[in-house]
Amino acid sequence: MDTDLDTLATALYVTLDDLLKRHPELAPWRPAVGMKPQVSDAELVTMAVLSAVLGFDDEARWVRHVRANLRHLFPYVPHQPGYNKRVRRLGPTMLAVIEHLAADTSVATDDVLVVDSTPIECARSRDTVKRSDLAGWAEYGYSASHSRYFWGLRLHLVTTLHGLPVAFALTGAKADERTVLTDLIATTPALAGGGRTLIADKNYYDREFESTLAATGFTLLRKARTGENPRPGAQFFKPLRQTIESVFDTLKGQLSLERHGGRTQAGVIVRVLQRLLALTTAIWHNDHTSQPVLRSLTAYDH
Repeated sequence: MDTDLDTLATALYVTLDDLLKRHPELAPWRPAVGMKPQVSDAELVTMAVLSAVLGFDDEARWVRHVRANLRHLFPYVPHQPGYNKRVRRLGPTMLAVIEHLAADTSVATDDVLVVDSTPIECARSRDTVKRSDLAGWAEYGYSASHSRYFWGLRLHLVTTLHGLPVAFALTGAKADERTVLTDLIATTPALAGGGRTLIADKNYYDREFESTLAATGFTLLRKARTGENPRPGAQFFKPLRQTIESVFDTLKGQLSLERHGGRTQAGVIVRVLQRLLALTTAIWHNDHTSQPVLRSLTAYDH
């Protein structure tokens, strides 16, 4: 297998098509009677992944780009409103595909994981905040990395040291990171069984929290807080901890999550899933083609 965009798209489409044929329940419900869509769900998910890989954050521009440049991959391209509507309904399918591809990599069961959260800004002006459909879910929070307040959500992410997403959650900006991580461990099959090390920043502290992690089989490695005694493994913290920051940088920079443009809950969720699926797909494909850097997108993003 080669590492170029066409090969990535073909490998993903074939895998998706086989998966949805084996598990039709993963696809959105469709009436038994009626016209068959000209574009399959597998094609639409592949199209959505490529839009993130190529950095398109505007769906109208993306549809025009596909018509002009990718007809050899997608003979029929839906109009933008139809594309938008169907992709919104494919959120649960994308989630299932992320889990399927991640499990099909050699790094899915790595012993060391990194965890953190990052702001997902949804509005800046006061007027937009007041009339947004996201009100009640999105809220004001503080971004320590930018030293400012923001209005939006938080993406909580657990990855391997190669950047492969293992578990994630999208919450309000003020959600407690420790509570979210505990819930992820309890509900994510990929984290079942414990026996792994979690690398986190100093906000993942608390005696009861660490006892809960230990009870589920996880060892927490984090930076000591001010006034706290030095913690075991501190010498490994900084270089390994940088992994999650690098993953967030890939999601927000190369995969344009910073410019997601979602205005509704379904719109934000599916745009986040698009980016996570694009990252997972690149790692999955690079792993199967024996590339030296699994998280690299440079072979596909042009």
